[in-house]
Amino acid sequence: MGDFHARSIAELRNFELSGIYDTDESRYDVARRHGIATCDAFRSKEDIVSDPNTDAVIIATPNDWHCEYVKYFAAAGKHVICEKPVAMSSAEFADMAECANKHGIVFAVHQNRRWDDDFLTVKKLYDSGDIGKILRIESRVQGGNGIPGDWRKFKEKGGGMMLDWGVHLIDQAVVMFGGAPDSVYCSYSFAQGFDVDDGFKLILEYPDTVMEIVVDTDCYIKTPRWIVYGENGTAIVEDWDVSGKVVKPIFSPERKIAGIKAGNGFTKTMAYRTADSLNIEDLNRIRPAPHAFYNEFYNAVVDGASLSIRHDQVMTVMKIMEAAEQSALSHKSVDLRQLKV
Repeated sequence: MGDFHARSIAELRNFELSGIYDTDESRYDVARRHGIATCDAFRSKEDIVSDPNTDAVIIATPNDWHCEYVKYFAAAGKHVICEKPVAMSSAEFADMAECANKHGIVFAVHQNRRWDDDFLTVKKLYDSGDIGKILRIESRVQGGNGIPGDWRKFKEKGGGMMLDWGVHLIDQAVVMFGGAPDSVYCSYSFAQGFDVDDGFKLILEYPDTVMEIVVDTDCYIKTPRWIVYGENGTAIVEDWDVSGKVVKPIFSPERKIAGIKAGNGFTKTMAYRTADSLNIEDLNRIRPAPHAFYNEFYNAVVDGASLSIRHDQVMTVMKIMEAAEQSALSHKSVDLRQLKV
């Protein structure tokens, strides 16, 4: 992620990379190969703090180091972007946010997937009412490559798929629906034998709709990124490239339902509609402005503008993840109505 940030910054006219610091010496060689001229400027966190030309710091470390570094740089007056999950717990995040407020610095959490094309497209579909009231949304991220990296396999380092991908997909739900659900139910997968989850299924029950989030690292077929079920249509987003469609039924009292053979039986209820009783439309793909996250951070630092990734939203995501773990351990639904604002 540090490399991702460095490449992104190189494309921005209002940012300049003053240097990197990594406890892994090999990363300096990687930075050098990638042409980062300032890669040898810093060899410690103290070097960064003492540099008057460094206004902000991006923290892209294992998750259990986030709190230490955020508080250290905040106390030194440096603005901070921190990778997700921002903290190991909601209590830890509260401590970090308090420190940032105390020292008057901008503290942004890199929930960058708020600007994913696929999410913005689904959110627009939800907001528009184009397929009527949304009854259920399935959000899936599934692959077959196991848990990436070494430290992500260990609980004490903040590993596991809930903290890796769940934090993004829950944040998308919080943004789409405007806050916390009424309740959550979660089950974890430990198929790969580590002490952290290698996947999970999470059900978020909102007053008028349900979001089902599925994350797997041992799925070897391609599954849809999103399926949206509405009263007056169904939408599917196949992948990150936002290929897919919206299918709307044509309601007519004259329509006859043609039954089908189903296994050893017959059904009309589960028969697919005939082509002449459906309208098929392209998705209205929504594209974000380039580098929206970084530009928003710049405006917050330079002009005092507000961040769209608010701390209360980050806290809500942290508490939903904690409730998900509680649900997975107890095998019971967890009521979250006390989180309503």
